[in-house]
Amino acid sequence: MVGTGVGAKNGVLFRSAEALEHLHKVNAVVLDKTGTITEGKPSVTDVIALNGFDKNELLKIALSLEKPSQHPLAQSIVEHIKNVTEYDITDFKSIHGMGVCADINGEICIAGNAKMLNDYGVFDDNAISQGSELAKDGKTPLYFAKSKTVIGIIAVSDTIKPNSIYAVNELEKMGISVTMLTGDNQKTAAAVASKVNIKNVVAEVLPQDKESTVSRLMQEGKITAMVGDGINDAPALTRSDIGIAIGAGSDIAIESADVVLMKSDLMDAVNAIKLSKRVIVNIKQNLFWAFIYNCIGIPLAAGIFSPALRLTPMFGSFAMSLSSICVVLNALRLKRTKLIHKQNQGISNNKEDIKMEKTLKIEGMMCPHCSNHVTQALTKLDGVTSADVSHETGLAKLVLSSDISNDVLETAVKDAGYSVTEIL
Repeated sequence: MVGTGVGAKNGVLFRSAEALEHLHKVNAVVLDKTGTITEGKPSVTDVIALNGFDKNELLKIALSLEKPSQHPLAQSIVEHIKNVTEYDITDFKSIHGMGVCADINGEICIAGNAKMLNDYGVFDDNAISQGSELAKDGKTPLYFAKSKTVIGIIAVSDTIKPNSIYAVNELEKMGISVTMLTGDNQKTAAAVASKVNIKNVVAEVLPQDKESTVSRLMQEGKITAMVGDGINDAPALTRSDIGIAIGAGSDIAIESADVVLMKSDLMDAVNAIKLSKRVIVNIKQNLFWAFIYNCIGIPLAAGIFSPALRLTPMFGSFAMSLSSICVVLNALRLKRTKLIHKQNQGISNNKEDIKMEKTLKIEGMMCPHCSNHVTQALTKLDGVTSADVSHETGLAKLVLSSDISNDVLETAVKDAGYSVTEIL
């Protein structure tokens, strides 16, 4: 109970006592890349038109294909493209783990990774070569094709969370092997993994393959924890020995997990494991001393050592109560546990120190799903370090690293489908 309370106070929610008890046994951790190791807020870095097509045409087709998609990479492209009118599309399809396709003016257009091109019979060595060069820099190249001709590449990059490298190092120090899962191509995955010192990388995985990767590690005899945030992580979270969900992730991922990290910080996964280890040590201490205490007290009460030293029932009951008090007091020592929250080692987040806080009063939020929508809308804004949103109080408490106008905040909440009544 004390351990669960300490975790909750530090933003680590154990959904069961069993999760807290078994987490200390973990010797393999599988990390989803997007939203777990990285911020999950990708941005466009390169726009390259190919094969005689101009940049404007590439952007129009890209906007037309990506606007109906809910994928984070698609949303980053839509946000990047300004002052461009998209085409009307029909027969839109989203292929998990590869990309999207649709009919534009009677021509099949596709957007996605190299596997998507190959499956649709689109071959362009020059485009693949340029995409590979972008991938070496840790960028994700998305290929766009029209009638089996590649018209261009749009590269997207995601920022690594400041604490990710420190968290991975801490896991390695504890003797826990770390594996990164991603749908990105091998070169992009390798570039990201090298920045956070992860040696085991499984790239180009489809959503259903994440569960099989976790299953493989478990079959090797490893006690495995999966850390993820997306809908496609839910099967792997359920399959693993311990599922750990990022608090800002999807509702399905949170429901599938045994542990929820409310601050969306990978360092809290390390804290959860360390807390579990300390709780188990504390329990063993209590069992040991209670056992020794009774080994001495029971014979003493029975007068085995000496009739003169025999304890009366009154002193025996007092001694038993004292034993319980000692156990409780020892357990309460866990409240003094200090967990590591922020190190900011290895990767610079290029932000100024926190300058201010703002509180928004919001109308229309009815459930945790509503709170999650508002959280995602606000944390996408540059300058918002964190957002604590509650549908119960109707408040959104923001920590800002730079000044953001109230109009920008109100617009973000309005776009999410809610209204701001007051900003404090």
